[in-house]
Amino acid sequence: MRRQFPGLDGIRAVGALLVLGTHVGFESGASISSSFNGVLSRMDSGVAIFFVISGFLLYRPHAVCLLTGDPRPDVRRYFWHRAVRILPPLWLAVLGAAIVFHGRPGTTARNLALHSALVQIYVERHEALGLTQMWSLATEAAFYVLLPVLAWVLARRMPHPVVGAPDTRAAVRVRLGLLLALPVVGSAWMALAADRHEPLWGIWLPGYIGWFGLGMALSLWSAARSLGVLGHTWLDDLAPRSWTVWGVAVGLYLVLVSPVAGPYDLSPATPGQAATKNLLYGILGALVVLPAVSARTSEEDPPEARALGGRVGKVLGDLSYGVFCYHLIVLGLVERAIGFQIFTGRFWTLLGLTAPLSLLVAAASFYGVERPLMRRARRGERVPAHVTESASATAVSTAS
Repeated sequence: MRRQFPGLDGIRAVGALLVLGTHVGFESGASISSSFNGVLSRMDSGVAIFFVISGFLLYRPHAVCLLTGDPRPDVRRYFWHRAVRILPPLWLAVLGAAIVFHGRPGTTARNLALHSALVQIYVERHEALGLTQMWSLATEAAFYVLLPVLAWVLARRMPHPVVGAPDTRAAVRVRLGLLLALPVVGSAWMALAADRHEPLWGIWLPGYIGWFGLGMALSLWSAARSLGVLGHTWLDDLAPRSWTVWGVAVGLYLVLVSPVAGPYDLSPATPGQAATKNLLYGILGALVVLPAVSARTSEEDPPEARALGGRVGKVLGDLSYGVFCYHLIVLGLVERAIGFQIFTGRFWTLLGLTAPLSLLVAAASFYGVERPLMRRARRGERVPAHVTESASATAVSTAS
């Protein structure tokens, strides 16, 4: 059974660049009023990419157990690993924001504490400079809590074994159908939030459950194919054609650049726009991830996926969470150093300074804090055969 998907590291790095780019685009005003405003504003689709990755990697052990009848993953160890992975950089970012933006609007003890506990998205007026991207981490943390429950529900009344038996194949198809229905649920929730003019509802987990669900569906499909439960389909022919799949994703991105996905600024979207954007972002994320997870073994990965999982891709994938956590603080320091005023242009200057500096800060965090803590947390553990890893052994989003 395949345990590593190294191509996801490179995809995570691409997602980090998208997230950083959309925030630099907003600060400079380029995502609102420049000639390429639509392209920049839709870079927040990096959220969907990372939520799909998380759904895939975190559900994979459950998917394998679902198909083999092995004992389900230990929930306590799962929560311990998630906490060790996400909380130390989060707390460092909160400390950094408190120092860099001290005395600025929103940088209060209350808001910093809410962000530290990842509960800020449930409270009005929680925004804090340097930490506004953390809404997506709070949403992902909610998914972490829900995942064992979802996995338990999906495992109910699952025939075990014989792997590959007709009743097992039928049961897998039913579960795939349920997971593929979740994007519709998420889109409906986003339409409701827009209709009720409830912006907080729009950053809660129900609106993004479909993105995680698509990752979970890819995980179950991949595991079922590897175990011989599911036979050959048209998706098996399409998935290895990386450039074709990614070309479709680019075409979908260009559709999203149009007004069909709503305004480029912070103006409220109509219910139809909110639902359309949510649904298409989820499909886009799944298309980007698909070529890196479709092969039965790493050796069978398409050349492009293998390239994304090379040495450079692995390093950048390792640093992507740090880039997510720290890049707005770095951007604030860059703006202060060059005397920048918000919405006054200079996109390329801001990007050229913020991107490499964010990587440096992320490298210091990863090699000095994150990796040592993860190694200590896993010391003496035996990795079960069903546990799936990316090359960096992490499944954390780098959402905007």
